[in-house]
Amino acid sequence: MFSMKRISAVMCAGALALSLGACSSKETASSGKKEAGTGYPTKAISVVAPSGAGGGWDLTARSFTKVLSETKLVKQPLTVENKPGGGGAVFMAEYATQQAENNDMLFVNSPPIIINNLKKEGNSPYGYINTTPLAQLTKDYGAIVVKTDSKFKDLKSVLEEVKKDPAKLTFAGGSAPGSMDHLVSILPAYKYGVDPTKIKYVSYDGGGEAITALLGGNADVIGTDASSVKEFLKAGKVRVLAITSSERLAGDFKDVPTAKEQGVDAEFTIWRGVFGPEKMSAEAKSYWEKTIDKLVQSPEWKKEVETQGWELEYKNGADFKKFLEDQETQVQQLLEALGMQK
Repeated sequence: MFSMKRISAVMCAGALALSLGACSSKETASSGKKEAGTGYPTKAISVVAPSGAGGGWDLTARSFTKVLSETKLVKQPLTVENKPGGGGAVFMAEYATQQAENNDMLFVNSPPIIINNLKKEGNSPYGYINTTPLAQLTKDYGAIVVKTDSKFKDLKSVLEEVKKDPAKLTFAGGSAPGSMDHLVSILPAYKYGVDPTKIKYVSYDGGGEAITALLGGNADVIGTDASSVKEFLKAGKVRVLAITSSERLAGDFKDVPTAKEQGVDAEFTIWRGVFGPEKMSAEAKSYWEKTIDKLVQSPEWKKEVETQGWELEYKNGADFKKFLEDQETQVQQLLEALGMQK
């Protein structure tokens, strides 16, 4: 039998163990709570444009960071980084493998994030499934563009030329063969009955470089996004032959006919959105979805979208992801028709 002293000692030891256990539980809970809410963001945020300066991604990234800073929706510093290469494929490889948990690096993209992952040549093994889609911000359209002093006055005159000799003209764009600008460039010709695989296409690292090539006489025609050529159109340096929208645009493009108006059923919508890393924390994801929702409601953002010649087309993270799934199906069908699918 235990003595009273022995029983008392056991009871005290048990009480001490319970006490220490309770303290340990409180510390663990406290530690877990701290990890769950770090006050994100605590560092400067980098927004990557996976292209050179001057194209649609670059303009979107700079507008996005500018308005977030001006409205003070984000208190931390925001910077834009240009990481060109492979129409966005080079950056995607780095982002998916080396930055998968980097909550402080976002990037902007558009249809190439799907196209590059599905096309046969120069394809990327990484796509939107290797990211966290945060929001669609805008939509834009493709534009078929020549220099102001070009002999081509309308889309049909270009298509007739390439129908006679598909390799006679040099088409250019700010993305790799089989990617967005390439599809914008050759889609009208394909719809006009020209073999798209025979058209001469030269790729550059971003729409800005493609426009420079056009103005420098190194390309006859470029396929790009309408917003990228807006200032060049206003300055009288280029002629936009066609827009790939279903209806004629307003503003600076009000006098530019659609491809459809010219008898060529070539429609192509260029959406643009913001993405985070695949393994983005729940806290960071929630922060950006709420912040972007406030951004798109702000008068400053609406004014910026109008200034850039874009159309406001907002989808939150969940809706954007569903939209991307639908887009993937459409792009797959287009690439199959052009013989460019994997």
